[in-house]
Amino acid sequence: MKILIVTQYFYPENFKSNDMAFELARRGHDVTVLTGIPNYPHGRFYEGYGLFKQRTEIINGVKVKRAWLFPRGNGGGLRLALNYFSWAFFASCRGFMMALFHKYDAILGHEPSPITQGIPAIVVKKILRIPFYFWVLDLWPESLVSVGGVKNKFVLNFFTRITKFIYSNSDRILISSRGFRGSILEKGDYAAKLVYFPNWAESVFSKSGEGQIPDLPDGFNVMFAGNVGEAQDFDNIMQAALRLKEYKDIHFVIIGDGRKRVWVEEFVEKNQLHDTVHLFGRFPLETMPAFFKRADVMLVTLKDELIFNVTVPAKLQAYMAAGKPILAMLNGEGAEIVKEAECGYVVAAGDHEKMAQEIKKMRDLDLYTRLKLGESGRKYCEENFSLENCMDHLCEILVS
Repeated sequence: MKILIVTQYFYPENFKSNDMAFELARRGHDVTVLTGIPNYPHGRFYEGYGLFKQRTEIINGVKVKRAWLFPRGNGGGLRLALNYFSWAFFASCRGFMMALFHKYDAILGHEPSPITQGIPAIVVKKILRIPFYFWVLDLWPESLVSVGGVKNKFVLNFFTRITKFIYSNSDRILISSRGFRGSILEKGDYAAKLVYFPNWAESVFSKSGEGQIPDLPDGFNVMFAGNVGEAQDFDNIMQAALRLKEYKDIHFVIIGDGRKRVWVEEFVEKNQLHDTVHLFGRFPLETMPAFFKRADVMLVTLKDELIFNVTVPAKLQAYMAAGKPILAMLNGEGAEIVKEAECGYVVAAGDHEKMAQEIKKMRDLDLYTRLKLGESGRKYCEENFSLENCMDHLCEILVS
Protein backbone atom coordinates (compact mmCIF):
# COMPACT_ATOMS: atom_id res chain seq x y z
CA MET A 1 0.00 0.00 0.00
CA LYS A 2 0.93 3.64 -0.41
CA ILE A 3 0.50 5.05 3.08
CA LEU A 4 0.67 8.66 4.22
CA ILE A 5 1.38 9.19 7.91
CA VAL A 6 0.42 12.63 9.21
CA THR A 7 1.98 13.67 12.50
CA GLN A 8 3.56 16.82 13.87
CA TYR A 9 6.36 14.74 15.44
CA PHE A 10 8.81 12.45 13.68
CA TYR A 11 12.45 11.35 13.73
CA PRO A 12 14.82 12.64 15.08
CA GLU A 13 12.14 13.39 17.69
CA ASN A 14 11.30 10.28 19.67
CA PHE A 15 7.69 9.24 19.11
CA LYS A 16 5.79 6.08 18.21
CA SER A 17 5.32 7.50 14.71
CA ASN A 18 8.95 6.51 14.05
CA ASP A 19 8.36 2.83 14.80
CA MET A 20 5.11 2.85 12.83
CA ALA A 21 6.64 4.36 9.69
CA PHE A 22 9.86 2.35 9.72
CA GLU A 23 8.12 -0.96 10.39
CA LEU A 24 5.50 -0.42 7.69
CA ALA A 25 8.30 0.42 5.25
CA ARG A 26 10.23 -2.67 6.33
CA ARG A 27 7.16 -4.74 5.51
CA GLY A 28 7.18 -3.46 1.95
CA HIS A 29 4.71 -0.57 2.09
CA ASP A 30 5.43 2.72 0.34
CA VAL A 31 5.43 5.14 3.29
CA THR A 32 5.46 8.94 3.26
CA VAL A 33 5.38 11.06 6.43
CA LEU A 34 4.02 14.61 6.52
CA THR A 35 5.50 16.13 9.65
CA GLY A 36 7.07 19.24 11.18
CA ILE A 37 10.53 20.65 11.66
CA PRO A 38 11.92 18.81 14.71
CA ASN A 39 11.96 20.98 17.83
CA TYR A 40 10.55 18.78 20.63
CA PRO A 41 11.22 18.85 23.56
CA HIS A 42 13.79 21.66 23.78
CA GLY A 43 11.71 24.15 21.81
CA ARG A 44 14.30 25.02 19.16
CA PHE A 45 15.02 23.50 15.76
CA TYR A 46 17.37 20.53 15.79
CA GLU A 47 20.82 21.11 14.31
CA GLY A 48 20.74 20.80 10.55
CA TYR A 49 17.02 21.57 10.28
CA GLY A 50 15.26 24.87 9.62
CA LEU A 51 12.60 26.66 7.61
CA PHE A 52 14.66 26.16 4.44
CA LYS A 53 16.87 23.22 5.42
CA GLN A 54 16.19 19.47 5.14
CA ARG A 55 12.48 19.85 4.52
CA THR A 56 12.51 16.73 2.32
CA GLU A 57 14.54 13.64 3.09
CA ILE A 58 14.48 9.84 3.10
CA ILE A 59 15.01 8.05 6.43
CA ASN A 60 15.15 4.24 6.57
CA GLY A 61 13.23 4.02 3.33
CA VAL A 62 10.53 6.47 4.47
CA LYS A 63 9.93 9.66 2.46
CA VAL A 64 9.70 12.61 4.89
CA LYS A 65 8.06 15.93 4.03
CA ARG A 66 8.40 18.67 6.66
CA ALA A 67 6.00 21.60 6.95
CA TRP A 68 6.88 24.93 8.53
CA LEU A 69 6.00 25.68 12.13
CA PHE A 70 6.89 28.06 14.93
CA PRO A 71 9.14 26.23 17.41
CA ARG A 72 7.51 25.61 20.77
CA GLY A 73 10.08 27.58 22.76
CA ASN A 74 9.83 27.11 26.51
CA GLY A 75 6.37 25.58 26.23
CA GLY A 76 4.40 28.62 27.37
CA GLY A 77 0.75 28.91 26.36
CA LEU A 78 1.17 31.41 23.53
CA ARG A 79 4.21 29.66 22.04
CA LEU A 80 2.45 26.30 22.19
CA ALA A 81 -0.63 27.73 20.49
CA LEU A 82 1.57 29.19 17.73
CA ASN A 83 3.39 25.88 17.43
CA TYR A 84 0.18 23.85 17.14
CA PHE A 85 -1.72 26.09 14.75
CA SER A 86 1.23 27.05 12.57
CA TRP A 87 1.98 23.42 11.86
CA ALA A 88 -1.68 22.58 11.22
CA PHE A 89 -1.89 25.47 8.72
CA PHE A 90 1.38 24.91 6.87
CA ALA A 91 0.98 21.11 6.90
CA SER A 92 -2.50 21.54 5.41
CA CYS A 93 -0.98 23.68 2.65
CA ARG A 94 1.78 21.17 1.96
CA GLY A 95 -0.67 18.28 2.23
CA PHE A 96 -2.89 19.98 -0.35
CA MET A 97 -0.02 20.17 -2.83
CA MET A 98 1.07 16.61 -2.10
CA ALA A 99 -2.46 15.35 -2.77
CA LEU A 100 -2.50 17.08 -6.17
CA PHE A 101 0.66 15.33 -7.37
CA HIS A 102 0.75 12.04 -5.43
CA LYS A 103 -1.63 9.16 -4.83
CA TYR A 104 -2.01 7.35 -1.53
CA ASP A 105 -4.18 4.42 -0.50
CA ALA A 106 -4.70 5.40 3.14
CA ILE A 107 -3.83 8.05 5.71
CA LEU A 108 -2.67 7.32 9.25
CA GLY A 109 -2.93 10.15 11.75
CA HIS A 110 -0.70 9.88 14.83
CA GLU A 111 -2.05 12.05 17.66
CA PRO A 112 -0.24 12.70 20.81
CA SER A 113 -1.18 16.29 21.65
CA PRO A 114 -2.37 18.39 19.90
CA ILE A 115 -5.67 17.30 18.32
CA THR A 116 -5.05 19.75 15.47
CA GLN A 117 -2.74 17.16 13.88
CA GLY A 118 -5.84 15.64 12.33
CA ILE A 119 -6.63 18.71 10.20
CA PRO A 120 -3.94 18.28 7.47
CA ALA A 121 -4.90 14.61 7.18
CA ILE A 122 -8.52 15.54 6.47
CA VAL A 123 -7.39 17.99 3.76
CA VAL A 124 -5.64 15.12 1.95
CA LYS A 125 -8.56 12.75 2.59
CA LYS A 126 -11.06 15.15 1.04
CA ILE A 127 -8.98 15.59 -2.13
CA LEU A 128 -8.05 11.96 -2.69
CA ARG A 129 -11.19 10.41 -1.15
CA ILE A 130 -9.23 7.77 0.72
CA PRO A 131 -9.75 6.32 4.23
CA PHE A 132 -8.32 8.16 7.24
CA TYR A 133 -7.31 6.19 10.36
CA PHE A 134 -6.82 8.44 13.39
CA TRP A 135 -4.75 7.02 16.28
CA VAL A 136 -5.78 8.83 19.47
CA LEU A 137 -3.09 8.92 22.16
CA ASP A 138 -4.42 11.93 24.04
CA LEU A 139 -7.97 13.12 24.72
CA TRP A 140 -9.04 16.63 23.79
CA PRO A 141 -10.23 19.01 25.11
CA GLU A 142 -9.79 17.12 28.41
CA SER A 143 -6.01 17.39 28.08
CA LEU A 144 -6.26 21.18 27.96
CA VAL A 145 -8.02 21.16 31.33
CA SER A 146 -5.91 18.55 33.13
CA VAL A 147 -2.47 19.37 31.75
CA GLY A 148 -2.79 22.94 30.51
CA GLY A 149 -5.06 24.25 33.24
CA VAL A 150 -7.34 25.86 30.64
CA LYS A 151 -10.78 26.78 32.00
CA ASN A 152 -11.99 29.32 29.44
CA LYS A 153 -15.28 27.98 28.05
CA PHE A 154 -14.79 29.65 24.68
CA VAL A 155 -11.43 27.93 24.20
CA LEU A 156 -12.75 24.55 25.38
CA ASN A 157 -15.84 24.77 23.16
CA PHE A 158 -13.63 25.72 20.20
CA PHE A 159 -11.44 22.65 20.65
CA THR A 160 -14.47 20.44 21.28
CA ARG A 161 -15.80 21.47 17.85
CA ILE A 162 -12.41 20.73 16.24
CA THR A 163 -12.31 17.33 17.96
CA LYS A 164 -15.81 16.42 16.77
CA PHE A 165 -14.91 17.54 13.25
CA ILE A 166 -11.85 15.28 13.18
CA TYR A 167 -13.66 12.29 14.67
CA SER A 168 -16.53 12.73 12.21
CA ASN A 169 -14.10 12.73 9.28
CA SER A 170 -12.17 9.68 10.49
CA ASP A 171 -13.01 6.30 8.97
CA ARG A 172 -11.57 4.52 12.00
CA ILE A 173 -10.63 5.94 15.40
CA LEU A 174 -7.83 3.89 16.93
CA ILE A 175 -7.67 4.24 20.71
CA SER A 176 -4.56 3.50 22.77
CA SER A 177 -6.65 2.91 25.91
CA ARG A 178 -10.04 1.25 26.23
CA GLY A 179 -10.85 3.97 28.74
CA PHE A 180 -10.96 6.50 25.90
CA ARG A 181 -14.28 5.10 24.66
CA GLY A 182 -16.43 7.10 27.06
CA SER A 183 -14.91 10.47 26.19
CA ILE A 184 -15.09 9.86 22.45
CA LEU A 185 -18.66 8.56 22.50
CA GLU A 186 -19.76 11.62 24.47
CA LYS A 187 -18.83 13.66 21.41
CA GLY A 188 -20.85 11.67 18.88
CA ASP A 189 -22.04 8.29 17.66
CA TYR A 190 -18.60 6.94 16.80
CA ALA A 191 -18.95 3.46 18.31
CA ALA A 192 -18.66 1.69 14.94
CA LYS A 193 -15.40 3.50 14.24
CA LEU A 194 -13.57 2.61 17.46
CA VAL A 195 -10.73 0.08 17.37
CA TYR A 196 -8.49 -0.73 20.34
CA PHE A 197 -4.87 -0.23 19.25
CA PRO A 198 -2.46 0.05 22.20
CA ASN A 199 1.02 1.45 22.48
CA TRP A 200 3.98 -0.91 22.23
CA ALA A 201 7.31 -1.06 23.96
CA GLU A 202 10.34 -0.08 21.89
CA SER A 203 12.60 -3.06 21.24
CA VAL A 204 15.50 -1.22 22.88
CA PHE A 205 13.97 -1.86 26.33
CA SER A 206 14.31 -5.62 26.03
CA LYS A 207 18.07 -5.36 25.46
CA SER A 208 20.68 -6.20 28.07
CA GLY A 209 21.69 -2.63 28.94
CA GLU A 210 25.45 -2.42 28.77
CA GLY A 211 25.80 1.23 27.71
CA GLN A 212 27.76 3.94 29.48
CA ILE A 213 25.76 5.87 32.09
CA PRO A 214 26.62 7.94 35.19
CA ASP A 215 27.24 6.14 38.45
CA LEU A 216 23.99 5.51 40.30
CA PRO A 217 23.70 5.33 44.10
CA ASP A 218 24.20 2.07 45.93
CA GLY A 219 21.16 0.75 47.71
CA PHE A 220 17.52 0.20 46.73
CA ASN A 221 16.84 2.30 43.63
CA VAL A 222 13.28 3.41 42.85
CA MET A 223 13.59 4.72 39.30
CA PHE A 224 11.34 7.11 37.43
CA ALA A 225 12.10 7.57 33.71
CA GLY A 226 10.29 10.03 31.49
CA ASN A 227 8.65 13.44 31.53
CA VAL A 228 9.03 15.36 34.79
CA GLY A 229 5.73 17.21 34.46
CA GLU A 230 2.52 18.16 36.20
CA ALA A 231 0.65 15.07 35.05
CA GLN A 232 3.18 12.77 36.73
CA ASP A 233 2.25 14.11 40.19
CA PHE A 234 5.74 14.91 41.47
CA ASP A 235 4.16 16.71 44.42
CA ASN A 236 3.19 13.35 45.87
CA ILE A 237 6.33 11.55 44.69
CA MET A 238 8.35 14.06 46.67
CA GLN A 239 6.05 13.69 49.68
CA ALA A 240 6.78 9.96 49.62
CA ALA A 241 10.51 10.72 49.39
CA LEU A 242 10.15 13.05 52.37
CA ARG A 243 8.48 10.28 54.38
CA LEU A 244 11.42 8.00 53.56
CA LYS A 245 14.09 10.61 54.20
CA GLU A 246 15.65 8.72 57.10
CA TYR A 247 15.99 5.51 55.08
CA LYS A 248 19.35 6.27 53.51
CA ASP A 249 19.42 3.01 51.56
CA ILE A 250 16.27 3.93 49.58
CA HIS A 251 16.98 6.19 46.60
CA PHE A 252 14.66 7.96 44.17
CA VAL A 253 16.46 8.04 40.82
CA ILE A 254 14.83 10.41 38.30
CA ILE A 255 15.83 10.12 34.64
CA GLY A 256 14.27 12.78 32.45
CA ASP A 257 13.35 16.42 32.18
CA GLY A 258 10.28 18.61 32.02
CA ARG A 259 8.46 21.65 33.33
CA LYS A 260 8.38 20.33 36.90
CA ARG A 261 12.10 19.66 37.19
CA VAL A 262 12.99 23.05 38.68
CA TRP A 263 10.25 22.62 41.29
CA VAL A 264 11.63 19.18 42.20
CA GLU A 265 15.15 20.55 42.52
CA GLU A 266 13.90 23.32 44.81
CA PHE A 267 11.95 20.81 46.91
CA VAL A 268 15.04 18.63 47.29
CA GLU A 269 17.08 21.65 48.33
CA LYS A 270 14.48 22.95 50.77
CA ASN A 271 13.98 19.59 52.46
CA GLN A 272 17.60 18.44 52.31
CA LEU A 273 16.86 15.30 50.30
CA HIS A 274 20.16 15.28 48.39
CA ASP A 275 21.13 11.92 49.92
CA THR A 276 18.04 10.08 48.68
CA VAL A 277 16.67 11.97 45.63
CA HIS A 278 18.86 12.09 42.52
CA LEU A 279 18.01 13.93 39.29
CA PHE A 280 20.10 12.86 36.31
CA GLY A 281 18.35 14.77 33.53
CA ARG A 282 17.52 13.58 30.03
CA PHE A 283 19.45 10.84 28.21
CA PRO A 284 19.06 9.23 24.77
CA LEU A 285 16.56 6.40 24.48
CA GLU A 286 19.38 3.96 23.69
CA THR A 287 20.84 4.43 27.17
CA MET A 288 17.62 3.53 29.00
CA PRO A 289 18.31 -0.24 29.24
CA ALA A 290 21.55 0.51 31.07
CA PHE A 291 19.68 2.72 33.54
CA PHE A 292 16.85 0.20 33.96
CA LYS A 293 19.34 -2.55 34.67
CA ARG A 294 20.45 -0.67 37.80
CA ALA A 295 16.88 -0.14 39.06
CA ASP A 296 15.26 -2.31 41.72
CA VAL A 297 11.75 -1.06 40.98
CA MET A 298 10.31 1.22 38.30
CA LEU A 299 7.90 3.98 39.28
CA VAL A 300 4.88 5.05 37.19
CA THR A 301 2.57 7.79 38.45
CA LEU A 302 -0.30 9.98 37.24
CA LYS A 303 -2.52 12.51 38.98
CA ASP A 304 -6.05 11.62 40.07
CA GLU A 305 -7.89 13.29 37.20
CA LEU A 306 -10.40 11.85 34.74
CA ILE A 307 -8.15 12.06 31.69
CA PHE A 308 -5.29 10.27 33.48
CA ASN A 309 -7.58 7.61 34.92
CA VAL A 310 -8.42 6.46 31.39
CA THR A 311 -4.84 6.77 30.10
CA VAL A 312 -2.19 4.06 29.94
CA PRO A 313 1.18 5.84 30.25
CA ALA A 314 3.57 4.72 27.52
CA LYS A 315 6.36 4.17 30.03
CA LEU A 316 4.39 1.29 31.53
CA GLN A 317 5.05 -0.90 28.47
CA ALA A 318 8.73 0.08 28.53
CA TYR A 319 9.07 -0.89 32.19
CA MET A 320 7.37 -4.22 31.53
CA ALA A 321 9.53 -4.97 28.48
CA ALA A 322 12.63 -4.39 30.62
CA GLY A 323 11.49 -7.07 33.03
CA LYS A 324 11.49 -4.85 36.11
CA PRO A 325 8.95 -4.87 38.98
CA ILE A 326 6.66 -1.86 38.94
CA LEU A 327 5.22 0.40 41.60
CA ALA A 328 2.21 2.29 40.23
CA MET A 329 0.63 5.28 41.93
CA LEU A 330 -2.32 5.82 39.60
CA ASN A 331 -5.92 4.86 38.95
CA GLY A 332 -7.81 3.38 36.04
CA GLU A 333 -6.60 1.23 33.18
CA GLY A 334 -2.89 1.59 33.89
CA ALA A 335 -3.42 0.26 37.41
CA GLU A 336 -5.55 -2.59 36.09
CA ILE A 337 -2.81 -3.66 33.67
CA VAL A 338 -0.24 -3.87 36.49
CA LYS A 339 -2.66 -5.98 38.52
CA GLU A 340 -3.60 -8.21 35.58
CA ALA A 341 0.04 -8.75 34.64
CA GLU A 342 0.97 -9.42 38.30
CA CYS A 343 4.14 -7.41 37.77
CA GLY A 344 4.15 -5.11 40.78
CA TYR A 345 2.21 -3.17 43.39
CA VAL A 346 -0.49 -0.53 42.93
CA VAL A 347 -1.57 2.32 45.18
CA ALA A 348 -4.26 4.90 44.52
CA ALA A 349 -3.29 8.08 42.69
CA GLY A 350 -2.02 10.68 45.13
CA ASP A 351 -1.60 8.28 48.07
CA HIS A 352 2.01 9.11 48.93
CA GLU A 353 1.73 7.58 52.41
CA LYS A 354 0.77 4.17 50.99
CA MET A 355 3.39 4.56 48.29
CA ALA A 356 6.12 5.02 50.89
CA GLN A 357 4.89 1.90 52.69
CA GLU A 358 4.93 -0.14 49.49
CA ILE A 359 8.46 1.00 48.67
CA LYS A 360 9.65 -0.33 52.03
CA LYS A 361 7.75 -3.55 51.41
CA MET A 362 9.32 -4.00 47.97
CA ARG A 363 12.77 -3.28 49.37
CA ASP A 364 12.30 -6.13 51.84
CA LEU A 365 11.23 -8.65 49.19
CA ASP A 366 13.73 -11.38 48.39
CA LEU A 367 15.48 -11.16 45.03
CA TYR A 368 13.60 -14.16 43.60
CA THR A 369 10.22 -12.54 44.23
CA ARG A 370 11.28 -9.29 42.58
CA LEU A 371 12.66 -11.18 39.59
CA LYS A 372 9.39 -13.10 39.31
CA LEU A 373 7.38 -9.86 39.27
CA GLY A 374 9.60 -8.46 36.54
CA GLU A 375 9.38 -11.62 34.46
CA SER A 376 5.58 -11.61 34.72
CA GLY A 377 5.55 -8.09 33.30
CA ARG A 378 7.91 -9.02 30.47
CA LYS A 379 5.77 -11.98 29.47
CA TYR A 380 2.57 -9.92 29.53
CA CYS A 381 4.23 -7.23 27.42
CA GLU A 382 5.41 -9.73 24.82
CA GLU A 383 1.89 -11.13 24.51
CA ASN A 384 0.04 -7.80 24.42
CA PHE A 385 2.36 -4.90 23.61
CA SER A 386 5.01 -6.11 21.17
CA LEU A 387 5.70 -4.02 18.06
CA GLU A 388 5.35 -7.11 15.87
CA ASN A 389 1.87 -7.95 17.16
CA CYS A 390 0.70 -4.33 17.06
CA MET A 391 1.88 -3.87 13.47
CA ASP A 392 0.19 -7.13 12.45
CA HIS A 393 -3.02 -5.69 13.89
CA LEU A 394 -2.51 -2.35 12.14
CA CYS A 395 -2.05 -4.04 8.76
CA GLU A 396 -5.29 -5.96 9.37
CA ILE A 397 -7.07 -2.67 10.14
CA LEU A 398 -5.77 -1.05 6.94
CA VAL A 399 -7.12 -3.79 4.69
CA SER A 400 -10.43 -4.38 6.53
